[in-house]
Amino acid sequence: MAEAEAALRTLAHNVRTARTRAGLSLDELGRRAKVSKGALVGLEKAQGNPNFATLVRLADTLGVSVSALLEGSSEGRVRVVAADAVMPLWTGVQGSEARLMLTTSGPAPVEVWRWKLEPDEEYPSHPHQAGVVETVSVTAGRMTLIVDGAEHTVEVGQTATFDGDVPHTYRGAGTEPCHLIMTVHLPPGPVSTS
Repeated sequence: MAEAEAALRTLAHNVRTARTRAGLSLDELGRRAKVSKGALVGLEKAQGNPNFATLVRLADTLGVSVSALLEGSSEGRVRVVAADAVMPLWTGVQGSEARLMLTTSGPAPVEVWRWKLEPDEEYPSHPHQAGVVETVSVTAGRMTLIVDGAEHTVEVGQTATFDGDVPHTYRGAGTEPCHLIMTVHLPPGPVSTS
């Protein structure tokens, strides 16, 4: 339990720091990210348990990566992360899961994700901010990628890329689990929303 409490304190600190850096009040961040002010107050006090969709909306609104909200300070020049050392940020009812392995540093960070999709299980993603580009590389099995209503089959050994600012869904296809590496390429600089 102490590990979860430490992670929540890190998240609280990182959200508060990013919000302050962006010059946003709790009310304005809540309005833009579609998160209640009460939930944000609790989050910044290291209370509550935000879900994956909330973290993505906050990160998009603050112009940072999801892992920038979750990670403490980095250590050294090389970071090696084992899949079993990272807790899933999403788990499906049939056993699917998504793990955010790491995010690169620099002006245009890239998130690296490991996904397992069970057959016919899907994860619908809301549109990201303009300029976000996603890639999916299937390493085992097969998936259906649905982007703005159009279905695309992506098989083992294939990679697909698309602009992430439209509704998109990842669905396991076939009879075996689909394993894939997803990258989320974030645009440089802070988000400007109206």
